[in-house]
Amino acid sequence: MLLKKKKKEGESNTEPVAPATTDPFEKFRSIDWLREWTRDRQREKHFAKRHKSPVVRKLHKLWGTNSGWICVFMVGLSIGALGGLITLGTRYMSDLKNGVCLDRFWLDQQLCCRWQNDTLFVTDVCDEWKTWPEVLGIGVSKNQSFWDYTVEFLFFCIIAAFLTTWAALLVYMFAPYASGSGIPEVKCILSGAILRGYLGKMTLFVKTISLTLVAASVLSLGKEGPLVHLASCLGNIYADLFPKYGRNEAKKREILSASAAAGVAAAFGAPVGGVLFSLEEASYYFSVKTMARSFLSALIASVVVRLANPFGTYQTPLFFVDYRMSWSFLEMIPFILLGIFGALIGCLFIVANLKWCKVRKTTRLGKHPVIEVLVVTIFMAAVAYHNPYTRKATSALIQELFDRCNYGGQPTDLCNYVNITSDSGEPLLTADNYGHTGGLGPNLKSALWKLALALVCKLIFTVFTFGMKIPAGLFIPSIAMGSIAGRLMGIGMEQLVLTWQGNSPWLKEHCQVGVDCVMPGLYALIGAAAVLVGVTRMTVSLVVIMFELTGSLEFVVPAMVTVLITNWLGAYIYERGIYDAHIHQNGYPFLDGREKFESTTPVKAVMNPRPGGVPLRVVSQDTVTLGDIEQMLKDTHYNGYPVVDNEIDNNLIGFVERTDLKLLLNYYAHNGEIGKGHHSSQSTVRSNSLSATSIESALNDLTVYSAFSNATTTNASNSRGQLGEKTASLHIPNKLMDTTPLSIDGEMPMEKVVDMFIKLGGRHILVTKKGRLLGLITRKDATRYVREVEEQGSDDEHESEEIELIGEPKPNEVNNGGIEYIRL
Repeated sequence: MLLKKKKKEGESNTEPVAPATTDPFEKFRSIDWLREWTRDRQREKHFAKRHKSPVVRKLHKLWGTNSGWICVFMVGLSIGALGGLITLGTRYMSDLKNGVCLDRFWLDQQLCCRWQNDTLFVTDVCDEWKTWPEVLGIGVSKNQSFWDYTVEFLFFCIIAAFLTTWAALLVYMFAPYASGSGIPEVKCILSGAILRGYLGKMTLFVKTISLTLVAASVLSLGKEGPLVHLASCLGNIYADLFPKYGRNEAKKREILSASAAAGVAAAFGAPVGGVLFSLEEASYYFSVKTMARSFLSALIASVVVRLANPFGTYQTPLFFVDYRMSWSFLEMIPFILLGIFGALIGCLFIVANLKWCKVRKTTRLGKHPVIEVLVVTIFMAAVAYHNPYTRKATSALIQELFDRCNYGGQPTDLCNYVNITSDSGEPLLTADNYGHTGGLGPNLKSALWKLALALVCKLIFTVFTFGMKIPAGLFIPSIAMGSIAGRLMGIGMEQLVLTWQGNSPWLKEHCQVGVDCVMPGLYALIGAAAVLVGVTRMTVSLVVIMFELTGSLEFVVPAMVTVLITNWLGAYIYERGIYDAHIHQNGYPFLDGREKFESTTPVKAVMNPRPGGVPLRVVSQDTVTLGDIEQMLKDTHYNGYPVVDNEIDNNLIGFVERTDLKLLLNYYAHNGEIGKGHHSSQSTVRSNSLSATSIESALNDLTVYSAFSNATTTNASNSRGQLGEKTASLHIPNKLMDTTPLSIDGEMPMEKVVDMFIKLGGRHILVTKKGRLLGLITRKDATRYVREVEEQGSDDEHESEEIELIGEPKPNEVNNGGIEYIRL
């Protein structure tokens, strides 16, 4: 049956031919969730038939129930240990840019000073830790000279360039999939896409090493997103050890969802936030059982991280804070302003980063990823070194911005408050015991403009860093930008309150002189949440992660208000978050169920066959031969083929998978059950094809694992000499065919079809008219159509084209997108 489009007046009669080579979806495959779930149920039924012993059945059920728990336990244990090792390695190499511990060169600065027991604080100078000028013998004086500064600058830039260049070389030479954050690709995989090699062992090994190297450099990136990718790699590897999950792609994705939660828990020490992240941001289908397993995996990862103590604080939260105060409803105004700022800077970053990634793809820059990494690193190191807030490690910067000032601890420029007196010597503003409610000291004034410059640098650096061919996460850079903005606003609000305190009796009543009324560290915390949600568009999981990060639950309400304001405004300005935006730009086959899609175009205007496209290959049950099937498998690479009764009626019988056709060919190649010499009638074919008494049980045994059976990997053409007479007719057994495939009427609107793909998880849907096959639409076709409508802004073009069915199906007729019957 052929399809023909009626053209409007004035339209060209020439039908456009889309070049197949430019389709970004052709290189991807997807799983059929319905088929995989059915296959898992068949596996259980098949085992029950083969084993009658109650003891064996109970043991099998016990193992099947607990194997998933064992698998996620192993993932949590491994990613927790791996995350701890990466953090320790990052700390050591990050400190290596500034100096070395002479007696124990394998220790970082914190462990070196603790071993010597000279100081209690990380930023203090101890005798055993030597800067590079001191190592070279030119930095012995207390006052830093020009040569000291130059040597430190050169070592800083050279070591940073060395680390990132080696990381880029490892990724470029051995595992290209190890680059980037990994979260967009993991989202696609969890939605059902198949990205070969993305969760492989080489990717795991290379990304672990390269992530440790780049996280210690000066580049504006984090290791939290890549840890989600590493945890998914571990989940994929461990799932293959358990046949229930290794041989079923749908069940395997349950393990991958739990692995994503463990990755976040290992990165932040936030088990509950990890589970919510997997539910809200990563997973496509998230059952109650998957949630429980995710919680176990995240819990184990957090416990291992706590035991390893890679942060050196002997606490689970990454940025522990202790705010000895509450918040006032008056502070909701600056919190809302921080939410607006987070939405604006988040959208600015997304747009700028997407444009730069497009430039990288469309120019020669993308052909030289290692050189790009080297040049960008040298430039960023040269700029960042001169500002202490861009030179220090990002995690240490965030901790300093979150902390409250306390004279009992290590003094910093951010706590340089002074007393202000009048001309007569009467105190006007007095710094309290915690260093607040005083005037701005000279060091604090200098720190303010340095922080403002650091905010601009962090934004620009992150735009150029995210997307390079190295592992790069966004959580820590986003938190850093937000915490800088929040700290600046907090200091401004603090001084504003002090200025108006004496002139406002009401304010003076609610905020006594000499008491902490405004905590700048709290504003840094709220600002960090605002920018992070502006970039990623997470909501509930982000709030939980932020407060598991800091261990402070008193300020949940202001954080929730800020996150909601940021999310609403950000979605209004730019609809997608950074991960969804990269999925869209990279052309990944991902249907987002959270996005509303409206289209009244009938599915018959979008289905295959399409005018100018490849004809639809259909198996005709009454005329198909072994030679036809063998030739079809050689000529095409489709996942499956519709089966009709005959070429005249064209009534849909079912759908047969490619792997099952290979299974059938291999069976007949080794058993020789086909008659020779002539075409048989349908009844004769059926008796010949099913003459062996064990054929149904054999096929039943193999169809349970047909997609993963070794027999299906055999090329049917290799058995050409064993197939006997290729003109012998063949009847496809019902056990190898889905006799109840998803089918819809050709008039169904595309918005319903897209909804079916999202909620049912099918890989393809057959299009019929009163039982007669019209065509087929795949998940990739639906995704492609959604992208086309989004780019055009509407689907008016599709609605203006009327579709009519012309002629009757003719054998062997192919006419620019018709149905081609499998008959030679």
